[in-house]
Amino acid sequence: MLNTLSGRLLVLTTVFVMLAEVLIFVPTVAGFREDYLRDRLERAQIASLALLADDMLSTELEAELLQTAGVYNVVLRRDEVRELVLSSPMPPMVAATFDLREGGLMTLIRDAMIRLFSTEDQVIRVIGSPVQMAGLLIEVTMDTAPLRAEMISYGLRILGLSAVISVITALLLFWAIRVLLVRPIKGVVGYMQRYAAAPEDARGLIHPSASLVELREAEEALLKVQTDLTQALKQRERLAQLGGAVAKVSHDLRNILTSAQLFTDRIEASDDPLVRRLAPKLVNSITRAVSLCENTLAFGRAEEPAPTLGMVRLRDVVDDVVEGERLAEDSKAVSFDTQVMPLLTIRADKEQLYRVMLNLVRNARQAIAATGKPGTVSIAADEDDDAWLITVTDTGPGLPPRAVEHLFTPFQGGARKGGSGLGLAISAELVRGHGGKLTLKESGTQGTVFEICLPKGDGMV
Repeated sequence: MLNTLSGRLLVLTTVFVMLAEVLIFVPTVAGFREDYLRDRLERAQIASLALLADDMLSTELEAELLQTAGVYNVVLRRDEVRELVLSSPMPPMVAATFDLREGGLMTLIRDAMIRLFSTEDQVIRVIGSPVQMAGLLIEVTMDTAPLRAEMISYGLRILGLSAVISVITALLLFWAIRVLLVRPIKGVVGYMQRYAAAPEDARGLIHPSASLVELREAEEALLKVQTDLTQALKQRERLAQLGGAVAKVSHDLRNILTSAQLFTDRIEASDDPLVRRLAPKLVNSITRAVSLCENTLAFGRAEEPAPTLGMVRLRDVVDDVVEGERLAEDSKAVSFDTQVMPLLTIRADKEQLYRVMLNLVRNARQAIAATGKPGTVSIAADEDDDAWLITVTDTGPGLPPRAVEHLFTPFQGGARKGGSGLGLAISAELVRGHGGKLTLKESGTQGTVFEICLPKGDGMV
């Protein structure tokens, strides 16, 4: 019970209501004490008026009047004359005097608490104003024991009533919270459990229906999370299926390319100067293709393999990429501008860096070629104390809004019709493997700029 939200609220509500009642209890008891003393003054005044009406009352009747008033003696001041109207044998020494005509709330509360917690029976003098203007003042002496007993009795009744009010209030609040809050929350939890058991079942999606604004916002947020997660799970399933198919194709393609490598030696022995010049590039292309197939098979089993870092001459990688792209049929209207220092070396995995540069340069070339107008692809590099910066810039039409919104997301960030967006997603993953970052710096009608940032440090603090 105490481990539930409603149970704890029930206990807390009871405690807080009791605390509030205790805070009310103190001034209430102080007021009761003041009323008690004023009542004794009124009784004493009535008894004294009876004696004034007939001053021949017997001693026994005077004693009965004093007993009824609950006092030892009564003093009235009328017409500036102080007169002992009723008296009994002299009481013990008066311990304190209280003038009800003076003193504020805090004084009353202080005197009441002292009397409540003092067990000693004392005689006190009480002074007040007579009712109905029957004199200037009235003064009585009385015992404190009956006063304290009445205060305790009244206080217990107040505390008992407070306890009943607290319990009733707590139960009402408990019921309200169960109906308005706990039950809807349990409904949300039920949807979450149902969805967790079968994410592919659309019936597990929550249907926001709460009337409370905050709870409805929570339901709508949960619905969005469920929808996004369902799409992500479906996308992951498609990627898994695609990965299996790609792994099979890569396996067979690797065998074919391996066989093609066996013929490269004969091609290099050709007497044709053009063939002999292009043969090394063909060998490198086939080697990269075989490596890519092997990496694809590894990716199908786990993730992209970790890069093998080494010092790489960036200009060599860029030249290989550019020369390969110049051979494309649609590259006649595209010019390539390389602004990389010949001796600039960076720390990277050469094959993975080649794949990243190839994806970026090829995307830039295809974007320009699709316009049918001449354009330029520029590759530049720079460095500072912390990182190497490589930029690939084109003068194409820029990325469409959907590609920018889903940049680096497989199957959603394709920049051209029929594109899958895998190239940028793979490139971003490879750069992250180097501890760097691939960023879209600019995209518009004037062209597109991608930046690769590779850190020089080893990541250790």
